[in-house]
Amino acid sequence: MRRWYKSALKCPFFTSSLKVLFVEAPIEAYQAGQFTKLALPDENGGWVRRAYSIVNNPKQAEGHQQMEFLIIADDSGELSPRLQSLNSGDEIFVGNEAAGFMTTDEVPQNVDDLWLLSTGTAIGPFISILETPSLGARFKNIVLVHAVRTESELIYQERIQSLLNRYEKRFHYVPIISREHVTGTLCGRIPSLLLNGELEHNAKCQLSTTHSFLYICGNPNMVKDTSKALQELGFNKHLRRKIGQFSSENYW
Repeated sequence: MRRWYKSALKCPFFTSSLKVLFVEAPIEAYQAGQFTKLALPDENGGWVRRAYSIVNNPKQAEGHQQMEFLIIADDSGELSPRLQSLNSGDEIFVGNEAAGFMTTDEVPQNVDDLWLLSTGTAIGPFISILETPSLGARFKNIVLVHAVRTESELIYQERIQSLLNRYEKRFHYVPIISREHVTGTLCGRIPSLLLNGELEHNAKCQLSTTHSFLYICGNPNMVKDTSKALQELGFNKHLRRKIGQFSSENYW
């Protein structure tokens, strides 16, 4: 952490636990899907820090001084409850460099269908990827899956509608709610919905080991179980030294 910026909170809570932070922190260069660190000083003269994905697309950030982050308060966490209590103008440390390999540059060139599987706030980096201007020219189908506990956590609906208008039939949005039954959404966990075929059916897009690639982003249990489910379906983890069909990023 080398640079000090003031946070500028502009959006209210989406729910009692979700919040959007706009921070005056122009990172020099980053790719859609990458993350940086947010930090606050602790009582002992050190830092409490954690990685957060950047929600706004690099093209949107050009010429602006604001970076967008989606956070959720974890009562057992050291940093997120403090971030939740920030007000406009409060000071916060922001990393001046971005990192992470969950970008479209890492997707093999022979892929036609891009699947983005997320839980909770992990939809943030996928929004950044989806708002890349050239994305539609590369993929025939783009599937966004967002699994949450309650309907109120299905955030960024206006931006998702804008994506539906932009990509039209090529964009497939599949919301999943685990603790409520809501018309037009699936109920359950992503791994199970992959194995029983419901995810493909609702996305109206068939998974294939030859032309599909999946990014998985969310809580560690979801990432682990979804990776296992995909392996059962014949998909392989993507490595730089060996091309596969899926890659993942834990969100804490």
